[in-house]
Amino acid sequence: MNKKDSIAAILCVVMLVVLFVCHVNLSANLRFNFELIHSLTTTPGPDTFKRLAPRSNIGGRDSIHSTPLKPPPSAKIRCTRSHKYYDFCFINGPTVVDPTTSTLFVTDSSGPTLVEKIKPYPRKHESSTMSGVKEVTLTSGPAGPKCQVQHNASAIVFSAGGYTGNFFHDFNDGFIPLYIIVNSILHDQPPVLVVSRARDWWVQRYSDLLQVFSPHPIINLDNDTATHCFPSASVGLISHGLLTIDPKLLKTPNTLPHFHTIIGKAFGQTAQHYHRQRHRNDQPRMVLISRTVGDGRAILNQREAIQAAEKIGFEVIVYQPTSRTDLHVAYDLLSNSHAVVGVHGAALTHLLFMRPGTVFMQIVPLGTKWLAKVCYETPGRAMGLQYIDYRITKEESSLVETYGKNDIVVKDPEAKMGQNWSMEIMKIYLKEQNVRLDLDRFSWFLKAAYDKAKKFMDKEG
Repeated sequence: MNKKDSIAAILCVVMLVVLFVCHVNLSANLRFNFELIHSLTTTPGPDTFKRLAPRSNIGGRDSIHSTPLKPPPSAKIRCTRSHKYYDFCFINGPTVVDPTTSTLFVTDSSGPTLVEKIKPYPRKHESSTMSGVKEVTLTSGPAGPKCQVQHNASAIVFSAGGYTGNFFHDFNDGFIPLYIIVNSILHDQPPVLVVSRARDWWVQRYSDLLQVFSPHPIINLDNDTATHCFPSASVGLISHGLLTIDPKLLKTPNTLPHFHTIIGKAFGQTAQHYHRQRHRNDQPRMVLISRTVGDGRAILNQREAIQAAEKIGFEVIVYQPTSRTDLHVAYDLLSNSHAVVGVHGAALTHLLFMRPGTVFMQIVPLGTKWLAKVCYETPGRAMGLQYIDYRITKEESSLVETYGKNDIVVKDPEAKMGQNWSMEIMKIYLKEQNVRLDLDRFSWFLKAAYDKAKKFMDKEG
């Protein structure tokens, strides 16, 4: 081999080594980026935090993140703040909770000192809502107070503040996110619920559902003074979307029908002191969810609409829920019905009480098409309900009388709203608007609902 050939061979070897090194580094970076992206779109768990510890870059300028997204692997406190709607933290180790200061202390911290603050309610994009949610502090710094009450189960710390009291938000911002936590982060044990803003009416109204989630007494951060110790703790609630459970993001493949089973365990009791509204004839039962005129989106000719439904063959029961409605009675009524009809509004959250296969007709006022779809149509279909969409015409809206049929409010609600769902828009389409149904048109939809409901009744009872 001559000198020129030797030099060429050496250069080839050097190039191969360089390419191999570059390939290894590139593969590692691609793998890290994939895991990072995956972590931002899935429910976080302890393993996720361990895998995504931040990597250093000596040069600094080429660093993927200017500040670490996660604490180092040795840290006991791990938080994710990448989601638009919620923050979530997990303490992977013994924890002391001091209700008097709303502080969680890591009792065995061998890593760096960390302090995290979090408002444990899944509405962080709404500053006005979050202003009333108590902040919780997590620290691995100075030793916390001595333990007074020892628990053998992990804690879930969250707030029942915000929109709690509105039936939709009670489930969308509360119980469904709580269900997600139980079936992902703490899927193998019943937790202890540590709650701020756990008002007496809330505990009483939902006591049976809370007991399904946890047999342990609730710890109220607002009035408890004893320190409580736990083997670990999660802080915050995780949302998958509006009335949504994504089974791909859970450790158990559960969906909304599984959540319906949880509700049945809580409210489907057969004790004699609950009024049972069993179906006892050969007519499909239709529940008409009613609204009062002062609340907006009321059916102005409701009596005539009921008569039209009865003429078609339905047994009609009018249901107007309030904050004092016994949820056992509500569950009994909805789960023993064959069709449910109502104007878009929070009460349609009762779809979670319905058996899969029930006919579910949503009356959609002007300006609520998108809300109706994401809040109730999509969850209704996920529940296995037979969904029917009744979109009113502008002639059926009371807004015609207020603004005139050629006003943009009536003629083109989407253009009126633009990209901004403001208080003004909400007032117009949710508060000012009522519905006067075109009974001829509505009867065609009722007939379709009857045919589906009759088949469902004949099959399921």
